[in-house]
Amino acid sequence: MIPRLADNGGFHGPSIDEFFPGELFNIFGLTVHRITLVQAISTLAIILILVLGTRRMKIIPGRFQSVVEMGLGFVRTNVAHDLLGRKDGDRFLPILTTIFFMVLFFNITGIIPFLNIAGSSVAAVPLTLAVVSYVTFIYAGIRRNGWRFFKNSLFPQGVPGFALPIVAVIELVSTFILRPVTLMLRLLMNMIVGHMLLVLCFSATWFFFFTAGGGWAALGVGTLAFGGAFTVFEILVAVLQAYVFTVLTAVYIQLAVAEEH
Repeated sequence: MIPRLADNGGFHGPSIDEFFPGELFNIFGLTVHRITLVQAISTLAIILILVLGTRRMKIIPGRFQSVVEMGLGFVRTNVAHDLLGRKDGDRFLPILTTIFFMVLFFNITGIIPFLNIAGSSVAAVPLTLAVVSYVTFIYAGIRRNGWRFFKNSLFPQGVPGFALPIVAVIELVSTFILRPVTLMLRLLMNMIVGHMLLVLCFSATWFFFFTAGGGWAALGVGTLAFGGAFTVFEILVAVLQAYVFTVLTAVYIQLAVAEEH
């Protein structure tokens, strides 16, 4: 982590400015900053790993192929087929696989040395993924049930007539407004908070060891230990958020393709 010190040498904690880095260079009028570069590296890593892992598949796979197959098989079996069944699961498997690996790789850069920030810690990535999930959910519902999809969603069967207007408003807000918003915010906030905790721990460690010195170094040992623990925790969060985002997308699709709501 890059230590954050005040101009007078005192400790300076992390701030939201971490997620608005300055321009590194400009390509054809497009501004490239640190997070943009991290996102590009993550995207290239996804493409390379999946292409190399599936290009020449062997009956008896090597370690690299086994890891790639395990990841692909996890999404196919534990998400797509378990939640959508084999037929619908295979139909939506490409988009679910893309979401899972994109969220995972963009998240994991937060703990990789010299990158040290998640590519999903700015609103553009979670928002784009949430929109893709939302559009897929709408598409699946219309494709299966036609325009009855909206009627089934807003006016569930078995609701008394006098309560239908209230239920319709609740369903409109919860189903068609809050779903993409909560998908976006859940991922974004987890990555922002995780990054700031790591910066706080390692900046404090640097300060106690190299600026405060003396007996303060003992506190540096503690902040370093906390930083190591939070790093492991961030790995778990990165994987969990990829899984949760993919599962919720699959659940929304499953609800959309149901005959009645």
